[in-house]
Amino acid sequence: MSGGRRDAYIKKMLDGRAWSDAQLQRSLDEILVRAPRGDVWIFAYGSLIWNPLFPVAEERVARVHGLHRSFCIWSRLGRGSPERPGLVLGLRRGGVCTGVVLRLEERHVREELALVWRREMVTGAYRPTWIRARTGQGLVDAIAFVADPNGEAFAGKLSEDRIAEVLSTGAGFLGTCSEYLAQTTAGLAARGITDDGLRRLARKCGCET
Repeated sequence: MSGGRRDAYIKKMLDGRAWSDAQLQRSLDEILVRAPRGDVWIFAYGSLIWNPLFPVAEERVARVHGLHRSFCIWSRLGRGSPERPGLVLGLRRGGVCTGVVLRLEERHVREELALVWRREMVTGAYRPTWIRARTGQGLVDAIAFVADPNGEAFAGKLSEDRIAEVLSTGAGFLGTCSEYLAQTTAGLAARGITDDGLRRLARKCGCET
């Protein structure tokens, strides 16, 4: 999310839940202090696949064990409203997730990750975490945005029908939940990745590509 769009987002956050620049910087510093030398990989499992908003030097299909993709984060502005929240994806503990690791060159790391943090960590709904991802070219350490189960935006485990209902109606200033679902499913498919759960949701929402 660009600085201008983030400012617009914050203005809409009448309850003051948006993270300050200081909080964002502290969170980024905490993850980078544990970063390996050189380029940094980011694990993309949702919108970062089709809209990374940073210069991707390389991408690889990757599998992560111990985490799975889930519509478990309420979106009260970006893809929903306070009265009718939408849902976006997060990573939850357990299972396996196939996504994409994106390589960010060392010379861009701090500047570009600051923009990623402004986009992904606006309300602190995630816990940025170093994970080990398995690719066809070997293992890489990558940053993943894992859902914070103690966060106010955490939706927990919802039934598939309930998720489909929310995705069918959720809409905010970033667009609709059904668009988000369709673009994520298409982005995965373009890389040869099939997520049966997302495909079922797309059929129920009428946005199957």
